[in-house]
Amino acid sequence: MTTENTGTAMTNPSQVLPPPEPKSRAATSVVPPRGSAPRPLPPHPRRRPHRRRAAALPAVSDCLVAVVVAATVIASTGGSGNPLVLAAVCAVVPAVVVPLNAHGGLYRTVLAASAIDELPALFGRTAAAWCVAAAVLAAVHPDRALGWAALSAAVAVHTAAACAARGAIHLGRRRAGRRRPRSTLVVGVGPTGRRITTALHEHPEYGMRPVGVVEPGGAPADALLVADVGVPVLTGQEDIVRAAIQNAVRDAVFTRDPRTDPETAALVPLFADLGCTVWLVGSGPVPGVEPLPAARRARGDHLWGFACRRLDPPPRNTGGLRCKRALDVVVAAVALVAVSPVLLACALAVRLADGPGVIFRQERVGQDGRPITVLKFRTLRPRDEHESATRWNVADDRRMSTVGHLLRRTSLDELPQLWNVLRGDMSLVGPRPERPYFVQRFSQLHPGYAARHRMPAGITGLAQVHGLRGDTSIEDRARFDNHYIDTWSLWQDVRILLHTAGSVFRLGGS
Repeated sequence: MTTENTGTAMTNPSQVLPPPEPKSRAATSVVPPRGSAPRPLPPHPRRRPHRRRAAALPAVSDCLVAVVVAATVIASTGGSGNPLVLAAVCAVVPAVVVPLNAHGGLYRTVLAASAIDELPALFGRTAAAWCVAAAVLAAVHPDRALGWAALSAAVAVHTAAACAARGAIHLGRRRAGRRRPRSTLVVGVGPTGRRITTALHEHPEYGMRPVGVVEPGGAPADALLVADVGVPVLTGQEDIVRAAIQNAVRDAVFTRDPRTDPETAALVPLFADLGCTVWLVGSGPVPGVEPLPAARRARGDHLWGFACRRLDPPPRNTGGLRCKRALDVVVAAVALVAVSPVLLACALAVRLADGPGVIFRQERVGQDGRPITVLKFRTLRPRDEHESATRWNVADDRRMSTVGHLLRRTSLDELPQLWNVLRGDMSLVGPRPERPYFVQRFSQLHPGYAARHRMPAGITGLAQVHGLRGDTSIEDRARFDNHYIDTWSLWQDVRILLHTAGSVFRLGGS
């Protein structure tokens, strides 16, 4: 196992120093301004995106229209007296048309939805569904096969009915949006962000009410934006999460392309975990960036003249995460039993050397910004809670006993975290968890740092096995952690665990 800066001491409370960089191994203190206290990131339970519920209504409408039209067509051809014929056609038409519409993006949420714009796509997929139904009908009951006239009439009636039903749905949604607009955050301070925010205020038919503007780079608030439209500018991840939860934010409108802006890219999974629909607006395609396939683009969608499309985060590898959790449980349980004599010896040594209070508990930030309580053997007794929350490194603190130095040097002080793994707070392998104060600070200073929280925190990680522990570059750690998440595999976890075991025997702690 590896360790990192698990601070438990503080120097001058009024001193504010920059975050550590890899130039020095000396202890560094980072404390907030006098009178301020670090606030933990609020936990945000994952919400089911409302776009999934919104897609259910047109899908149900298409099913009902298909069944009604199919029953009407069969009745007009004299086949209603044969239950087999009626059931075959009424089942085949919706079973074909709904998947085709879903594949064509007809159930994707769009801002400027129009049934007329969807008419060509509806006609093609309806015609395909009825051709399949006619073939099935001819195979089941050749005497009742549909002629070209009946088939053409079925396609025309079905398309018109489906288009009318979608028009009614779109009209109802626009009216509901005017009455109860969804809380929205606009990402990007600047001319485009100002125009988008103003447009959403002036055109309630989009069903969005801006409650804040996000500046990922942490720039000062845009005074003109606040004065013109009266919404606050949010910079830190903590403020973004808090505003999203308190205002029940359902949409995030990006005015910068995440594919070309790393700071903006880190916000896409954050909003996705908050259950928000993410939109990208702009005047056109980004030069040098390949656009999405036509099948996945919303047809003609726009936000008051700005080209607009929905961004979907990559799907979570739930099967892989279950395998990862199974590996954690098995290895942690076996390890706890195997090292129980070592745990007892360490606890006894700490008790004799440093007195009562063998286990040290500290709040850290885990997956999706949720607070977790990390367990360690105590190697240094802090003066107070503020010291514990804001001291960066204690490796060279003279108050540390010989036992404390030995535990940190051998990484044995991290062994109690096996219990964190067993109860699900942490994983064996993942980004090392940090304290809320430093998470807030590093998220503002280092692009991509907040994206580390996409996976469970770990006892060890890819950054640690490459020597990035102690007083080393936070930017490098974030890059290694995000690379681990983007390229995760179960075998990679096994390799990191093997490397970690080797570093323990080399006394690689800090």
